[in-house]
Amino acid sequence: MSELPGATGPLALVGGDEWKPGCEFDAELLERSGRSEVLVLPTAAAYEHPERAVEAARSWFAPFGGTVRALMVLSHADACLEENAAAVREAGFVYLSDGSPLHLRSVLKGSAVFEALTAAWHGGTVLAGSSAGATVLCDPMVDPRGGAYTVGLGLVGQLAVVPRQRGAAVAWRTLELAPPGVPLVAIDERTALIREPDGNWIKRGAGDVTVYLDGKKGSLEALATR
Repeated sequence: MSELPGATGPLALVGGDEWKPGCEFDAELLERSGRSEVLVLPTAAAYEHPERAVEAARSWFAPFGGTVRALMVLSHADACLEENAAAVREAGFVYLSDGSPLHLRSVLKGSAVFEALTAAWHGGTVLAGSSAGATVLCDPMVDPRGGAYTVGLGLVGQLAVVPRQRGAAVAWRTLELAPPGVPLVAIDERTALIREPDGNWIKRGAGDVTVYLDGKKGSLEALATR
């Protein structure tokens, strides 16, 4: 779905390697949330020691005056619990960690937690997703198994995101298969593409953001209606 400008909180799509030097944009996002707490969902890292992702977030946000609360939504059953959905609704800043985008999508799709996440974002909550999180929140979604396109969760529609290691090229297959008129955005590690509440997009962080539209490089202005 495409959201109306002004109807949401800030949305940060991060290219990966989150909570490291170069990601100081997190301090600004924390300040804009009006809270001192970040609700971290290590869902995508369910099979990769999710507790380590939480501890990395705690260490990163501490110098900014932030605390981290872990919401261990690791399965679809967890995502259907009202207590977890309530925690999301009450949060001022929600962060989805990196990991497996396919697992993240399967856990959140059709769940109370994703419904709460959508409502919270519409209500002004700051939302960030890194790599897997960034990919899944958009629709279409780039399938990590081969670079083709599949269905994402559609928080932001008509936009595809592909995280990349700094300096790495976007797979030709992904560019070739991009739906006509749908921007594909390559985001470097430790870099955020941030959608402002007014609908504009800005780049923050250590690396670059590259927009492709119909096989050609474009600009952030191509994203204005997403």
